[in-house]
Amino acid sequence: MERVPVTKILLSLHVLAAIVAIGPVTVAASMFPPAARRAVPAGGDAPDPSAVSTLALLHRICRVYAGIGLTVPLFGFATGAAMGVLGSGWLVTSIALTAAAAGILVAFVLPRQEEVLGQLNGEQAVEHRNTVQLAMFTGIFNLLWATVTVLMIVRPGSTTGA
Repeated sequence: MERVPVTKILLSLHVLAAIVAIGPVTVAASMFPPAARRAVPAGGDAPDPSAVSTLALLHRICRVYAGIGLTVPLFGFATGAAMGVLGSGWLVTSIALTAAAAGILVAFVLPRQEEVLGQLNGEQAVEHRNTVQLAMFTGIFNLLWATVTVLMIVRPGSTTGA
């Protein structure tokens, strides 16, 4: 029986962590702004409690899976070190984009979600502008992750794969 190289195990763990951790954050974060708009009925009535519960769940998914998402760069660094590609341009770029995505999530997406939830729980109006900005930051976060995914597959200039 042939032994599986450590690089293949680490790469598999890295990809699985990305799918399991980042996928739910991107989906839940993308669902949050339109769900927030629907939570407040026209006419200034009180927010729908079930819609507020849904928003709280989406926010919790984002927070929890963001924490789990820390495993993605950990396995990524381990994989890059095992493959000897830590200095490759495509990997350095991916690391920078990953850091930018994490920064946007922590500095802009999660706090704005909390702000919207706070307003709804206090039965305050949520300004359309706030949900539009949240959607914009969420879109940037998702675009950065999509770019990282493409770089991980294409790996320009890489001699280790495609």
